[in-house]
Amino acid sequence: MQRLRPALFAATALAALTLGGCASKEYVNEQVAVIDGKNLVTQNELNEQKTKIAQLDLTTQDALKRATAAGKLAEGKFLYSMVLSDDSVKFPVDSAKLSPEAEQRLTAFADKMKSENRNIYLEIQGHTDARGPDTLNQRLGEERAEAVRLFMNQHGVALNRMATISYGKKEPVADNKTRDGRAENRRVVLIVMS
Repeated sequence: MQRLRPALFAATALAALTLGGCASKEYVNEQVAVIDGKNLVTQNELNEQKTKIAQLDLTTQDALKRATAAGKLAEGKFLYSMVLSDDSVKFPVDSAKLSPEAEQRLTAFADKMKSENRNIYLEIQGHTDARGPDTLNQRLGEERAEAVRLFMNQHGVALNRMATISYGKKEPVADNKTRDGRAENRRVVLIVMS
């Protein structure tokens, strides 16, 4: 019996160690699964951030191109301007939609731009009347200028020859207290520079 006792003790100790190892292995596997789940969430978040950064990069590149074009305009010499105000463009209140009359004038203007010297640049300024908040008017002025820019591009004027800027309600040409004055302030000004 005394010989069996050390063997029995060794077998019991070995079993205890083996069972303890299994319990530790299960615990480790559970913890690894939790960490893997967290890594999956972190990887998804990382992919979303990479997508957002790529979109911001495109926006930044577009802004840089516009800034470069604006810089060329700033260096340029003023040649002449054309004002599209309510009598010809008829920008409705809170709208950037071009009227058929405006499209006719812009088509003629685009033809003139194409026939002139290729070193001519165009600054398109969007303006609004004084009604509404500043942020809305800034956005609306930009939308009006951008509508003209896109129309001009569709009629053959290269995008790199044009830049847009919104003045919103900051530079009125008429009294905003009257209906006619507000209509005059809803305008786009095209500045031609060399």
